[in-house]
Amino acid sequence: MDAYLEALKAYQSFNPAGWVALYRVLPMWAGIVSGVLGLILLLAGGGRLFRVLAGPIGACIALGWTGLLITRFSLGWMDPRLLNVIAAALTLVGFIFPPVIVYLGVGIPLGLLGGEIAGPNDFVIGFAPGVILGGLIGVVLYRQMAAIISSCFGGWLLVIGAMAALHRFTGLVGVMAKQPWGIVIAAGLFALAGSIYQIAVRPSPEEAERQRAERQKLKQRKAEQKALEKRWSVPRGGE
Repeated sequence: MDAYLEALKAYQSFNPAGWVALYRVLPMWAGIVSGVLGLILLLAGGGRLFRVLAGPIGACIALGWTGLLITRFSLGWMDPRLLNVIAAALTLVGFIFPPVIVYLGVGIPLGLLGGEIAGPNDFVIGFAPGVILGGLIGVVLYRQMAAIISSCFGGWLLVIGAMAALHRFTGLVGVMAKQPWGIVIAAGLFALAGSIYQIAVRPSPEEAERQRAERQKLKQRKAEQKALEKRWSVPRGGE
């Protein structure tokens, strides 16, 4: 367990090599499960499934970014156990009201970017507008952003899962891991493909519901027509 926690700490800072190193502590079965889950997220994570996924994604946001935000805002005096409380809270919020996770998933990265642009002395001035505006855009474009967020997680899980499942059978995985930016780019390409598929190709939940209703109506009409034909085909007495 300590190895897992240590590997996950790399996600609390900008450390591509540490991010990739997670595959080394995952057993083969966990790699396979991660790869399958990543594929599901790439293909359908932004639809109705996002309500189920928003909870774990909220926990990942808390574990990945809370430590960084504490450092940026010089809040090192806070109890480290607060991180677990925030992660549990965001998990619960994600299950109950997924748009909050989309708000944070879009707003926090843009806020951090704005803070970096503003510089250390004016970090808050750059961070606050990024979080507010980015979060609002995320909520307005909820379906699209849910697809993008789920695809980003899916792309990473697919790549890390594949590496964890294969690294005991081939040394190629170890060679690839020495180029962490290549792994990040590969996951990004998968995320881009998944986002395009979910947004441009896969029907929206409303469209899928409409198509389902039309199929149900068509099925009902065919059943009624068949029943009518059967009724008229029965010979009448005396004829």
